[in-house]
Amino acid sequence: MQTIADISTLREQIAQYKRDGRTIAFVPTMGNLHEGHMSLVRKAREVADIVVASIFVNPMQFDRADDLNSYPRTLDDDLNKLNQESVDLVFTPTPEVIYPEGLDKHTYVDVPGLSTMLEGASRPGHFRGVTTVVTKLFNLVQPDIACFGEKDYQQLAVIRKMVSDMAMNIIIIGVPTVREMDGLAMSSRNNRLTLDQRQRAPVLARTMRWISSTIRSGRRDYASIIEDANDQLRAAGLHPDEIFIRDAHTLSTITEQSIQAVILMSAHLGQVRLIDNQVIDLNAETKDKDTQSEASHQDA
Repeated sequence: MQTIADISTLREQIAQYKRDGRTIAFVPTMGNLHEGHMSLVRKAREVADIVVASIFVNPMQFDRADDLNSYPRTLDDDLNKLNQESVDLVFTPTPEVIYPEGLDKHTYVDVPGLSTMLEGASRPGHFRGVTTVVTKLFNLVQPDIACFGEKDYQQLAVIRKMVSDMAMNIIIIGVPTVREMDGLAMSSRNNRLTLDQRQRAPVLARTMRWISSTIRSGRRDYASIIEDANDQLRAAGLHPDEIFIRDAHTLSTITEQSIQAVILMSAHLGQVRLIDNQVIDLNAETKDKDTQSEASHQDA
């Protein structure tokens, strides 16, 4: 496994892959890797000759300095995990490499609409930071395929629209969320939970499944469902952040034409912000389609 931190060496190696006719699958990460990231790497290995990963904590997508500073950085452990998965190349740039003139002077890429709704409305500039760094990484790695987790549902939607709008010749693959045995979606931020908080955290997924069951049973009073869900989270000691029930394909308000809904949830537990999502059919007579592979684990 090669580890490269500068752009010129990366470009030389990518050019060699291209000359050899090798297909490239790319997995961009911010490090502090867990089994969820490994599932992306394994999918990348299935679909391409070469697997390239990146580890870069992107300052442009953080709206709070304390959140950026506290983000776990575990480079040596991350590289070991990627090596065990037979990743071919890992790009590990510093902010100075990605933003040589600083954030304020760097060209940015913005996806209108999707980037400023839902989570984007509460975190101004977040998705602009994501799309800017992903575009730059795409330009450097020149992948044929890129793998992203479905846990960040809105982010995946934003990236797909960016790739479509900008006519990037890249296939975007969404990989289902990997969960702990008690249903908690795996996240790098889970390491910051105390023992007591870790025991409470699965309530987010259980509440999400309650919302799903309630909607499949026929309820459509979404505002009331959301308030009931907030009450469940508060009762368990979580602080609700946002719950949205939207059209799964447009992320807009559900209409009579909507076929699927997506539940997008976030809550604070101590200093950690947990997120989760689930897609469900709005036709009560059809089987639930859960992008989170709920059937792969036992309910807590």
